[in-house]
Amino acid sequence: MTTPRIRINAVDLFSGAGGLTHGLAKAGINVRVGVDVDPACEYPYTQNNKAKFLLKSVGDIESEELASYYLPRGVRLLAGCAPCQTFSSYNQKASTDDDRWWLLRHFSRLAGELLPELVTMENVPGLLDHAVFDEFVESLEASGYKVSKQVVNCQDYGVPQHRNRLVLLASLVGPISLLTPAQFKAKPMSVRDAIGDGKMPPLAAGSADTVDRLHQASGLSPLNVRRIKASTPGGTWRDWPEELVADCHKKDSGKTYPGVYGRMTWEDAAPTMTTQFYGFGNGRFGHPTQDRAISLREGAILQSFPPNYQFVAPDAPVRMKTIGRLIGNAVPVTLGELIGKSIKAHVKTYREELLSQLAESQRA
Repeated sequence: MTTPRIRINAVDLFSGAGGLTHGLAKAGINVRVGVDVDPACEYPYTQNNKAKFLLKSVGDIESEELASYYLPRGVRLLAGCAPCQTFSSYNQKASTDDDRWWLLRHFSRLAGELLPELVTMENVPGLLDHAVFDEFVESLEASGYKVSKQVVNCQDYGVPQHRNRLVLLASLVGPISLLTPAQFKAKPMSVRDAIGDGKMPPLAAGSADTVDRLHQASGLSPLNVRRIKASTPGGTWRDWPEELVADCHKKDSGKTYPGVYGRMTWEDAAPTMTTQFYGFGNGRFGHPTQDRAISLREGAILQSFPPNYQFVAPDAPVRMKTIGRLIGNAVPVTLGELIGKSIKAHVKTYREELLSQLAESQRA
């Protein structure tokens, strides 16, 4: 007798360029649609993923519209990463007046109305300190979900980057949790593993590769050329000659930011990719040996996107600020795969309960 197959169908809210969707798909989850308000996300999302793209604010979506994307006779997953800037430790002016603050409530609203069997959310750890997250968890629990939440360093799961993220998983059929690094069979990745040893053609600052337009590095001023030449992997601007140190760093208020204007090291993972990782002065984003900041493509690879992931149409210009935002804001693909495989393991554990629920829903 053939064992009935359980298919997991997903909707990805706040999908961005498709990092979470791509990871879920690698784990075998059928993502049906990605939803985002940023039109720049549509090309990379649809070009690299077998899913539709809905250009719409989550605040304007009704649950009936999302329900139409789920296939019958399948387990439903509602996934997403609400815009995190307002909760980030980098944001010193976080305010409940920011409209993005309330997007998590729309996520909660849709989960409560749809009642999918599974829910997952990824965000910055700082969200744990805000009442809106407590409300989100309480709403899920009131609807019958078993909820787990933990902060993970993506490096522990094979992302070549130090990136701490909050991951929430929720299920209507039983306790659910992330796989451990050992269960995920994670292999540690360094900057060298990701972009070193001839994997990427050498570049000069301000130039682009002739084959891969995304392998493009921002230009440097004459002063910043001198600064990067004076920088060593893992060092800081404190190692420079006095005449190269920025005036702001000579003040007491600037002495606590040694990580800017730094080079990465080959042996370690990269720092957290921000939306401005392509700028040498924006963090430790200097290439370990070449006198430039890392390229857009290198940033994408450090976010665990495949080297051939397309972010812009062949006939469209490569705008560094736009592409940098898409890459820096993305869920690392490997983290998405971890979430997907954790969900698949959960579904396997509670297979009979889910089959019973699906059969009951078909009779209703």
